[in-house]
Amino acid sequence: MTEEVGGDERLSTRTIGESGPRVVFVHGLFGQGKNWTTIAKGIAGAHRVTLVDLPNHGHSPWTDRVEYLDMAQLLATELEHLGEPVTLVGHSMGGKVAMQLALRRPELLRAMVVVDIAPVEYPLQGGRTDDPDEEASPFAAFIAGMRAMDLDRLTTREDADAALKAAVPSRTVRSFLLQSLVREGSGGDGWRWRLNLELLERDLGELRGFPDPPPGATFDGPVLWIAGAHSTYVLDADRPRMDALFPATRLVRVKSAGHWVHSEQPGVFLETIRRFLEHVEGG
Repeated sequence: MTEEVGGDERLSTRTIGESGPRVVFVHGLFGQGKNWTTIAKGIAGAHRVTLVDLPNHGHSPWTDRVEYLDMAQLLATELEHLGEPVTLVGHSMGGKVAMQLALRRPELLRAMVVVDIAPVEYPLQGGRTDDPDEEASPFAAFIAGMRAMDLDRLTTREDADAALKAAVPSRTVRSFLLQSLVREGSGGDGWRWRLNLELLERDLGELRGFPDPPPGATFDGPVLWIAGAHSTYVLDADRPRMDALFPATRLVRVKSAGHWVHSEQPGVFLETIRRFLEHVEGG
């Protein structure tokens, strides 16, 4: 069964599965709910799995700013409508949204999974290690590349891939970004981004931060942290902050995976999620 929810005041969501505990997935920057479809189908036999499009992404409304507390409040509204506490899974930007929600509305969650992000501020330029060869965050370059594309000259998706190649050398990342490029118009002969690129570019610096939680706030429910072994988004130095805010945390590092753990090692990721759900649900 698939339910669709949308509208000017609500985020766009899609639910897969007819019965069982609720699990909600939230994507990262440049993503959309459908990025989680394969993982969702892997657990939908025993769960109702909701995939959320965050504001300015996918089918959700565009807003006038990009800010974590705003996104957390909109997500909280969706969880309220589900009518029961959920296990909330968030990757990267979506992981920070999930953490902010957990610290402010813990009654809406029974458990949380955070994927390759920490509750810290990230550098605007440069990496998080002492390795001089580590590249700066590429997200600004990705946005510039997408905005520079002449959509009126595109004929095929292959044209789009070629136009984006200079700014985004990785074929895997280009494929991910181009999922948000869609045809429009009655004849389907035009193209548009489902991403609010102008706003994301303006407020990109906002996304590297992590707003201070309410004084003394913690989320005491079960938390699984999944990090890519080849990623520098979750460092050993982050663990004290993680444990202070989320005292029931278990950290798992997935071998042969970078920042996009769930797409780079989907089998391992799915099995890790399944075992955590069994633990949370007492199975």
